[in-house]
This record gives sequence, structure tokens and C-alpha cells, in this order.
Amino acid sequence: MSLQERDKKHLWHPLTQHKLHPETIAITKAKGCVLTDENGNNYIDAIASWYTCMYGHCNDYITSRVSTQMQQLDQVVFSGFTHEPAIKLSEALIKILPNNQNKIFFSDNGSTSVDVGIKMALQYHFNNGEKHNTLIAFEDGFHGDTFGAMSVSGLSVYNGPFEDYFLDVKRIPTPNGENHEAILKALQDIIANNKVAGFVYEPLVQGASAMKMHDASGLNSILQFCKENNVITVADEVMTGFGKTGKHFASFYMETKPDIMCLSKALTGGLLPMALTTCSQDIYDVFYSDDISKGLFHGHTYSANPLACTAALASIELLRSEDIQNNINAITASHQVFGNHIKNHPKVKSIRQMGIIFALDLNVEMQRYGNLRDKLFKFFMENGVFLRPLGNTIYIQAPYVITKEQLQKVYQVIEDALEIL
Repeated sequence: MSLQERDKKHLWHPLTQHKLHPETIAITKAKGCVLTDENGNNYIDAIASWYTCMYGHCNDYITSRVSTQMQQLDQVVFSGFTHEPAIKLSEALIKILPNNQNKIFFSDNGSTSVDVGIKMALQYHFNNGEKHNTLIAFEDGFHGDTFGAMSVSGLSVYNGPFEDYFLDVKRIPTPNGENHEAILKALQDIIANNKVAGFVYEPLVQGASAMKMHDASGLNSILQFCKENNVITVADEVMTGFGKTGKHFASFYMETKPDIMCLSKALTGGLLPMALTTCSQDIYDVFYSDDISKGLFHGHTYSANPLACTAALASIELLRSEDIQNNINAITASHQVFGNHIKNHPKVKSIRQMGIIFALDLNVEMQRYGNLRDKLFKFFMENGVFLRPLGNTIYIQAPYVITKEQLQKVYQVIEDALEIL
């Protein structure tokens, strides 16, 4: 039996209705930007496997570092213990984070990093003797699939059966350069009528919302308003972090920095699962007490796994390297050229770009998981490119190590796909 056939016996895949989509593609090898399936077919991974493998699959620099580490220390409890990989990672990370970030809390995936951020915001007020039980979030945001993260997410396609169980969340529009004052008025009304603990947001790019992008100056105004009103700001940089927007973190585009940041995905270069929630010293100090109940009692068995920490440290070193920074600039420039070439195509409704993130909206009505979307996905795969459309949006978030030839093939396959619509 093939891997594809064996898969059907026991496995339940994410975001999949198996009765409608019983088939999976069995990948047996990955290197650089290329995935290889069990039949020997190759696919350019143009979304870096959900934005994780930004330095390429099985990156030799990362894997060799982890291989060495696993001979020394594989796993140890992080409650009451520490180790050098976690310490070295914290020192490296603090150097590239916004300068108000000073403490790092480990978890194991993006969703849980957001849950930790929400808990920090809620308990911050609780520890100060106040009960603040309302959160603010953007419309159409997505922050993950655990309950806290789902609560602040606005995409009902993921949340439908669970919405009656969510935290209290008030939603505001994303700033578009023209609606700043209306948003600030809405915020003023929300804060006046609710005990608001925090504002959870994806800075500048809403990933699952088809790479919807918003205005930096407007977001800065929102963050400043929150700061003036003691609303804790929680930046979900799980998708945007580690260079994808052109800066190490999207938060650098705003003058007002978040109180808390959530990081995962490209953190470990896609090699191992890990997440971080970072915060300012001011947030941490409210938990620092002789009263044990004021501590943050949240923990994961694999928190600060030494192998994942080593992968993350190697990834940060790559991110800061001249080669990777040059590649980021080159991909950004290449996307701009492609965008100018394709934007006037009759099948293209609009384009947008930030750093290496490129998105194209088709001038066609499509369901997020409908037949036409499936037709597009099949076309891309049959032509050797792994792209995963979000409804009528095609987006690229390729590894930083993609070659010029590979990137041109991605562009050409997208252009060819327009002819089948």
C-alpha cells in the first residue's frame, strides 16, 4: 500500500472535511524550497509550509546545530530548572525585539502563545486588584484554535460551534488610512462601557484573513490610545515575525510598541514546534510578588525544549546574516516587479505586498474552501508549485532561500492559472 492509502486508515488531518477530500499527498523528502512526494514529484514550497521554514527545509546550519545539541541534552523540565540553549536564545532574542520587551515565557505553538498573552493581560489587572474581563480585537482576525485564541479571532468559519463559550470580545475595524477617528471613537465607547483588559491584534497583516493589510499610522494611534487608557496591547506576530514584513518584526513599523508579543512559526526555522510570549518589565513586575497566587501558573511539558531552543537560536543567527537580509530585499523587489506586471490583468481584482508577503485577489467569486479554490490548488500542484489559496486570494510567502528561477516559476504558474478561471 502507498503512504497515501495507509494514511486513510487512522489519520485525521487539520482543516479537512475527509468525506469531501479523502486524498492526501504523501511527502517523503524536503530540502531547500522543494518538497518531494512518494511518487517522486517535486513542488516548490511557495508558502514555506505555513510560514515556518523560512530558511529552507532541512537547513544544514540549523540541523547540524540541533544534531550536536541532542547528544548533550534533549529535554528537561523548565519549572525549577534552566539550561544554556534557553538562556542563549533569550539573550539573542532580546537583541532583535523592540527595546521594551524584557521577559520571555515559553510554550509550544502560536495559539498557546496567544493564550498566554491573553492570560497575562487578564491577570495583570487581577493582580492589581481589578477585574477586567473584556478584550478588544480586530474584525476578521485569526489568532489560533485554542479557546482564548479563538475568542479573539473573528473568522466564524473556524469558530462556529464554539462561539457561545468564548471570552467577552469587542471588535473594531482595521485602520485603512481614512477611518482612524471613527476607530478611536469606537474604542472610547468600548472602554467607557466595559472593563477592558487588553487589545489583541495582528500587526499590519492579517494572515488567515487572506493577507489583509492595514495602515501603520492608524494602528499606532490605536496602540497609543490603549496605552493612555491602561489597555494591555498584545501583538500576535506568530505569522509576521522574523523578517517577513521587511523588518525583524512588524511592530517596528509603529512608534508605540506592544506590551506583549506572541511568536512562533519561523521562530525555529520550521524544524521543531515552539512558541514564545514576551513582555515588558512593567508587565512582569505585576506578577513578581511574595504572594504565590500572583504568579503566572501556566506551563507546558516541552517548554523551552533544548533542541527547539537551539533551532531557534540558529534561525535568529541566519535571520541576522547578510545573505538572508539580502535575499529578503531581493524577494521584496521581485514581488514588486511581478505585482506591477500582473495588476492590470482582467482576472486580477487587486494586489498588495509587505516585504516578502505578496497577495493577489482574483476578480472571481469563490468560497474559502469551495470547488473553484480546489481547482486552483490542484492546478498549482500539477504544475509543481505548492500554493494554498485563501478563497479568491492567492498569496506567496516563500522561504528566504528561494532562487530567482524558482520564484519566476511561481509567478508563471500563478499567471497561467488565471487562464483556467
